[in-house]
Amino acid sequence: MAGNTRVDENKKADDTSSKSDSREIEGNMNRADEATSNKTECNCDNDETSTDDNKVTTVNGEDENQKMEEDEDKKDLQEIVLIQDTGFTIKIIAPNVETFELPVSSMELVQEIYQVLMDREDTCHRTCFSLQLDGVTLDNFSELKTIEGLKEGSVVKVVEEPYTVRESRIHVRHVRDLLKSLDLADAYNGVDCISLSFLNTVTAADVVEKKKSKLESIDCTPPDYILPNNKERPLLPLHPGVKEQKAPQCVRVLTYSGWNPPPGNRRMHGDLLYLYVLTLEDKKFHITASTRGFYINQSTEDEFNPQPTQPSYLSHSLIDLMNQISPAFRKNFSVLLKKRSQKHPFERVPAPYQVYSWMAPLPQHTVDYIRAEDAFSTRLGYEEHIPGQTRDWNEEIQMTRELSRKNLPDRLIRERAIFKVHSDFVAAASRGAQAVIDGNVMPINPGEDSKMQMFIWNNIFFSLGFDVKDHYKDFGGDAAAYAAPGNDLQGVRAYFSSDQEGLYTLGTVVVDYRGYRVTAQSIIPGILEREQEQSVVYGSVDFGKTVVTSDKYRELLSKTATQLKIRPHKVINNKDEEVELFSSIECKGIIGNDQRHYILDLLRTFPPDANYLPVKGEELSKEMKEHGYPRKHPHKLPCLRQELVDAFVENRYLAFVRHAANQFQQLQLSKQIKLNKDKNNEKDINSNDNKDTEEKTATINEVNKTLEKTLGSDNKGILEDDMAAEEAKKIVETLTGTDSNTFEENTREIVKKAARAVCSLSDTEFSVTFNPDVFQPHVKHFDEDGENMKREKQIVKDASEFLVLHQIPTLINDCLDHSSSPIDGSTLTEAMHNRGINVRYLGKVAEMFAKYNSVSYVYSIAVGELICRSAKHIYKTYMQGVDMVNLSSAISHFLNCLIGSYPNPTAQISAEEIQNRKARRKKKYNQRVVVHADNTEWLNESPKSLWKKIVDEIEDYYGYTLECDSIECCVDKYDLQRVSVLRAFCRTVGIQILLREYDLNVNSKQIFNEEDIINVSPIVKHMHPKVATDAYHFFTSGQTKIQQGLLREGYELITEAWNLLNNVYIALHPEIAACLRLLARLNYIMGDYGEALSYQQKAVIMSERVHGIDHPNTITEYAHLALYSFANNHISNALRLMYRARYLALLCHGENHPEVALIDSNIGLILHALEEYELSLRFLEKALKLNIRYFGSKSLKAAMSYHLVARTYSCQGNFRAALQSEKEAFSIYKQSLGDDHDRTKESSECLKHLTQQAVVFQKKMNEICKGEKNMTFPPIQIQTPSMSSVLDTLNIINGIVFVQIGDIERLKKEMAKQQGEQSDEVSKTAEETNKNNQNDVKENGVESETNNTANKDDISVELNDKSEKLNHIPAINGDVVSNNKQLLVTSGPQ
Repeated sequence: MAGNTRVDENKKADDTSSKSDSREIEGNMNRADEATSNKTECNCDNDETSTDDNKVTTVNGEDENQKMEEDEDKKDLQEIVLIQDTGFTIKIIAPNVETFELPVSSMELVQEIYQVLMDREDTCHRTCFSLQLDGVTLDNFSELKTIEGLKEGSVVKVVEEPYTVRESRIHVRHVRDLLKSLDLADAYNGVDCISLSFLNTVTAADVVEKKKSKLESIDCTPPDYILPNNKERPLLPLHPGVKEQKAPQCVRVLTYSGWNPPPGNRRMHGDLLYLYVLTLEDKKFHITASTRGFYINQSTEDEFNPQPTQPSYLSHSLIDLMNQISPAFRKNFSVLLKKRSQKHPFERVPAPYQVYSWMAPLPQHTVDYIRAEDAFSTRLGYEEHIPGQTRDWNEEIQMTRELSRKNLPDRLIRERAIFKVHSDFVAAASRGAQAVIDGNVMPINPGEDSKMQMFIWNNIFFSLGFDVKDHYKDFGGDAAAYAAPGNDLQGVRAYFSSDQEGLYTLGTVVVDYRGYRVTAQSIIPGILEREQEQSVVYGSVDFGKTVVTSDKYRELLSKTATQLKIRPHKVINNKDEEVELFSSIECKGIIGNDQRHYILDLLRTFPPDANYLPVKGEELSKEMKEHGYPRKHPHKLPCLRQELVDAFVENRYLAFVRHAANQFQQLQLSKQIKLNKDKNNEKDINSNDNKDTEEKTATINEVNKTLEKTLGSDNKGILEDDMAAEEAKKIVETLTGTDSNTFEENTREIVKKAARAVCSLSDTEFSVTFNPDVFQPHVKHFDEDGENMKREKQIVKDASEFLVLHQIPTLINDCLDHSSSPIDGSTLTEAMHNRGINVRYLGKVAEMFAKYNSVSYVYSIAVGELICRSAKHIYKTYMQGVDMVNLSSAISHFLNCLIGSYPNPTAQISAEEIQNRKARRKKKYNQRVVVHADNTEWLNESPKSLWKKIVDEIEDYYGYTLECDSIECCVDKYDLQRVSVLRAFCRTVGIQILLREYDLNVNSKQIFNEEDIINVSPIVKHMHPKVATDAYHFFTSGQTKIQQGLLREGYELITEAWNLLNNVYIALHPEIAACLRLLARLNYIMGDYGEALSYQQKAVIMSERVHGIDHPNTITEYAHLALYSFANNHISNALRLMYRARYLALLCHGENHPEVALIDSNIGLILHALEEYELSLRFLEKALKLNIRYFGSKSLKAAMSYHLVARTYSCQGNFRAALQSEKEAFSIYKQSLGDDHDRTKESSECLKHLTQQAVVFQKKMNEICKGEKNMTFPPIQIQTPSMSSVLDTLNIINGIVFVQIGDIERLKKEMAKQQGEQSDEVSKTAEETNKNNQNDVKENGVESETNNTANKDDISVELNDKSEKLNHIPAINGDVVSNNKQLLVTSGPQ
């Protein structure tokens, strides 16, 4: 059974705090591997099942939907119960180790026990063993519940097994991994999905320690670069403690010997392979790996003598052998294991996708045969553990989608397998793309021009982003060829998400590396054996000349067309035949040799963007012309995003329903007036008609209310297709459901008017779908001049107009009301994409942000992103002309021209090298290189020429005029930082620079040299499949429960969602991090600060691993962890974490950002608690300045800052300054909240106290000045802060405010005055919840600083301090919490 043992990269800590995490991670990884390796044995009887069946849409206030939701919850909870496992403890007996107990669960695999043993400190050196129960060897892939006789207290023996060549190689690799387990080299090199995490370094590895911090022992002095108004932006602190993290060296060299493989006569004696070892004592050993274990032989570098030495030190484990021959190894390996056990499991497991660091220390390169072997082999991950040859990626990708999805366990297996195969494919494609560009893969068409070459590596097809054979000649040439793979990837994502049974897409990854774009795809069986024209049975291969179709494809694509809002349309082929299509004309359908129906070339799945596609004879609206559209674009493939299509259809559907409902109500009203005129003659009929009218009116009102609740808020998200269809059907049925012919005609007319009002493509129902082939001159449409075609064109124009006139202003408003607050360019573009705004509109977005001073920070971020993206476009062509030998010189030269102020930087390349390059080019040297280096233009680049290109590119591509021609001008005019531009550009193009301090402002010399360029990494784009359908259902159900006030039930559902996410995504994933953040917030709200800290620690580490150590999400996680640390009385850690959050924020965007105001308020409060008033004041005054700038001088945030500053001044005894600040706070509170509000009263009391103290102090000072003898001071009452009061204030500024139930009514009235109708609606919801919960409300246990009197009935209400409105936001951010003991309505800081 030892042959089934598998070595994973992840290791488990032995300490109890991380043991459960490790076990869970190991179990998930093993189950994922089992699912992918055994998937071909699973049946696919899932014809009538769909993951959509599990979705539940809830509408607050609808009893029927509530019951449906509860039924679904019960059903799914029953499924959960069915797979719940039972835990028990077994005893493990291992050689040379004391017997120990191991908790296990019935659903674990035997393999998971192997992994635990290979990771425990005392058994980690064993890999080749079996587990036996009562003398019977256990099967590796059996679940424990299926093993007869295994129960509580059973004794399982670890039995050493004979080695094979494979097992001995696995053992050597495992030993090497143990020796490297503390090394950061793999994380910096970007291999094996290892990435960086510095949380434990920042907190000195005691995040969840229970010991309390002693105030007098805390060193709270921040580094100088953290202090407000400091212009320093050092880079070394980004990677803290890198030198200290160096692992103890155990052996100088451990590698395979040159005497391998053993000759035949030695194989007959059991020799498997030979190793060479150089110990720390400088002793050389040659070791034989035999079937019995490892021993020292008598070979030397020059002489082969396989006979064992005396003594031979025969040991079953290589570690045991090394312990005997090297005392230094024994000592250092013991230290290494202890340090390894202190690392959190999340620091050691591989991430799903590789995260690259843009800075790295100078690499320490050591001899490592295994690393060398990996570099020159096609082995990826665990392929050596799978029977057979290289992986058939296409078969794996398609087979996992065919797995059963009938019940929850089946769906978990299917989703886990899909995700695991996808992440493995992304890793393989990324590595293959780099090999292709580096010239390490032979093209399959070597005779063609280098730009036209194609490659196959590891069963993956690679093509380059160039216009091959003028394929895109009419669409923009190379620019179109470069953009097409990105569009195609969007189409693949859309069809993959639709999950249509019987329809298959290719595994697709787009890789940008060294200026080249490479598309990696899985290979359709048989596609390489025949011409494409023979293979295509649907679509066109020649842009519309030849168009074919197939009944099966019509059937499949008609279903996806409904989901993707694609309009079926007819085109004319070159034979003048009508062909109906359910996709764009470029979409091709190919039936593979496996008889699966594949679709590919999905680059125009979504409608074209009319704003960037000028078409002769087509005019845009007057408003769009005023905005400068249509604009010319480098290519003719601009498409709208799926998010925009969904938002537009939702918007039109809401308009349609409201229009129809209003018309219907008017019809009913006119009929009732007519009936009232005849009421004297026909009382009975009138009575009945009135009754019918009332019923119909009530019905339509109910439908209208339901729709408004469902659709009225932008926060509800994109409407689901089935929900839209259902509600549309309901309203149409209501309108047409009558026996009266006259009435029916009237209502049909109403529907027709409503349909025309929203440009519906049907007069009898709501139908807004898109023909992706409009505005395409190469497509010949049926009835091109007909009414339908005009409507189809108009609806595309309307959608493009909707983007500019609705979605961009909505984005601006999100930032103006601070519900969205981008931190860097990546988060800004993410916010744009969520609204369906393409990045090509970034210039328009920047132009609109420039109009508002309160969001000037977003304007700066937008301009910085424009510069980086335009520089990337130039860098792409710049790098394509560079030889491998001069890569570092060219990159450093480009950075000097982009970032530096030195006017004449020179590339570090000699004249002799230039001549050699010219000579090599004439000889057409190195035909294997993808694109020949045929120019030396990059040598002539200067800052002036580069910045002129950048300004021109921003103008041409983004339509924005950058009024600068140098980095200095941009820094001054647009409030940019050089370090932020450097960070953004390196992350955008994949440059890794040396970790050292750079003087970015120097103008007397160039900043970078070629030694500063450490590496170049690929930028990988893929579809990020969101396959955890059941987990998302539980998550949204949990959110709903929480918002309804059922906090405990919601918490349980969110916890279950976390468990399911762990099952699907294995260990690390952004969605798991978001779930952990919410669980931490819920625990904090419920008063379990210890659990909150534990969950948030995991969230921080996970965010560092999957997003990056300086990603905006990581900054937010650090700030949350600091708050929870303070609540746990870990004051020192709280400060360190806040300092780290501030430092990362400064790197991303500098001090001018509202996020920095929040961080500074937190730091100032914590320092205030430590009585460090001078330091506290510096941070609080900076926060005040920023709050005034971004929220307004009369905002409640500014008032709170004034109040905090006043408190700090008063603690210093500076009553005059305190009085001045508190007056400002009182003025704002009185103006905004009125005289009767608690905050106003509190501020008034504070003013009286400060005035009294100031008078006393001034009298005494006057007496001293007059020289009076009595100079004794009366006691000045200075309130020293308590930890509980500081925590309460921290809760307030971070968005959690506790107010009394009795104040809720008054609070809501005040909000209503300020916010009008929107606040009124929210207030009604709060009133209803309040009435339901008032009797059950108990003491919350946390008293607000604003409530000085003890109160049993507290409600927690989180306020947006800018506008003080009560408004729900998605709870994924961990901020929407309520229960029957406490109501939390939030839209405050996150």
